[in-house]
Amino acid sequence: MMNRVAITQIGLCTPLGQEPQQVLDRLVAGDISAMQMSDVLLFGQSTLVGSVTIELPTVPPKFAQFDCRNNQLLLCAAQQIAATVEQAKQEFGTTRIGVVLGTSTSGISKGEAALAYRNQHGHFPADYHYFQQELGSTSDFLRQYFQLDGPCYTISTACSSSAKVFASARRLLSADLCDMVIVGGVDSLCQLTVNGFNALESVSKGHCNPFSINRDGINIGEGAALFTLTLGESDIMLAGIGESSDAYHISAPQPEGAGAISAMQAALKDANITAPEIGYINLHGTATPKNDAMESRAIMEIFGTNTPPCSSTKPLVGHTLGAAGAIEAAFCYLLLSAHNHRQALPPHCWDGQADPQNPPIALVTSHQVAASGTLNYVMSNSFAFGGSNASLIFCRKEA
Repeated sequence: MMNRVAITQIGLCTPLGQEPQQVLDRLVAGDISAMQMSDVLLFGQSTLVGSVTIELPTVPPKFAQFDCRNNQLLLCAAQQIAATVEQAKQEFGTTRIGVVLGTSTSGISKGEAALAYRNQHGHFPADYHYFQQELGSTSDFLRQYFQLDGPCYTISTACSSSAKVFASARRLLSADLCDMVIVGGVDSLCQLTVNGFNALESVSKGHCNPFSINRDGINIGEGAALFTLTLGESDIMLAGIGESSDAYHISAPQPEGAGAISAMQAALKDANITAPEIGYINLHGTATPKNDAMESRAIMEIFGTNTPPCSSTKPLVGHTLGAAGAIEAAFCYLLLSAHNHRQALPPHCWDGQADPQNPPIALVTSHQVAASGTLNYVMSNSFAFGGSNASLIFCRKEA
């Protein structure tokens, strides 16, 4: 196993809330109330989405070129890690702190509004610049907001974007290029994404229903999650990382899960543990027919017939796309944290009608707790378009 990586702080801005205890409580209760109907995203019809409904912080005027909803979500999470970052600046210096974020939408909604304004007035609004929706602006905003001078870049590999940032951060730490790296992901709701997935016939007509025979697609969500990573020890550690690229198809997963299997195997090897030591799996679980079929086969291949408790948390917050890896990693962090004193697991919210053509996996039921009484290792899977796959393993320090 490579150098041990400590998670020293997290910041959250999710449809389930921003406070760790609140998010955890709603997570393990299987609270689906954050999913709300929207009439403004999908052309000609309503669609269910996971949206952040709190009043978001205002981007300071000196960062006007970064002003968009995506960066407001990011700022909400960033404010929660600010004290940790300031302490690190004093200890390490600004050149030794990196920023690596994942996103897929960036500020596209700002561009959509600007185009609508242009169609009406013949010119773009004065406060719009294309830079607001460039993928790299997300990380650059955070770097400038915290006044940092270390490595800074964005990863955009669709739904694995903010899972892969953990691998990038560990490489920066292990290469002695950084003493701390801020990682995470952010994505915001926009018409382009929702209608794009609808054009692929991948948007559910109702509430997404992962691993059900009746599943018919995803619900889109938004949010942000940030982590501060250093080498060393903390209560919760990044234990293992597995990445793969099967490049099977631009949007469809490899049917037998070859890339997913490779990523999970690599994560287990990296963590230097065996499959039975995993106490819970946060599934990618999009509720599309092909993804769920592939993932159930991959889980069975790795874990056999005695799979760990598994659930998809996308029915609670939607599929947050480029932010999904980070938000679901944050859910895993909360499950391992002292906040989870009952060792509760997130229930798998669905209609209970399993697809008989898919291998059965141990989906978490309401009020279920860790089988061993203590969660030590949890896995989070992110499998993206184009076959870009990532599997992360987190653990308690004493594990």
